[in-house]
Amino acid sequence: MDAAAMDDGEMDDGEAASVWFVAFGHTRRHAVCMTKNNNHDAYIAAAPEQFRAMLAQLRAQLSRALPDAEEVIQYDMPGFQIEGTIIAGYAAFSKQCGLYVDPGAIAAHADEIASLKLKATKTGVTFSVKNPITDKLVEKLAVSSRGKKGF
Repeated sequence: MDAAAMDDGEMDDGEAASVWFVAFGHTRRHAVCMTKNNNHDAYIAAAPEQFRAMLAQLRAQLSRALPDAEEVIQYDMPGFQIEGTIIAGYAAFSKQCGLYVDPGAIAAHADEIASLKLKATKTGVTFSVKNPITDKLVEKLAVSSRGKKGF
């Protein structure tokens, strides 16, 4: 998978799954070439400038939707985990951002994702400054992912 394809939103489901696996520690293959960060603040600060406010809002929304989740960084990507299980994660690329959750959460909200004209893969939703993800959808996806993970 090349970074340009990811940035342009031209990932196939296998490549998107690789991003999910990277985000949640299943492989050492890195999806983004950002500096190493050990917390969400540092990750957001290192992201492309046009995405920083959007990422901060996404982080806050995930924190509200998953109040008992712990913030973690796994393989240079921020996520939220409960009892060692990643529930949701996010990433910034040069042209878009992604929210990564359980595949069942994506499937459960596929119609709403499509109605917002966002691109979905089996494990994530990509969005941009021109077409951001809504707080309402973030909450639905996070809560659904939590349920699919058994919490």
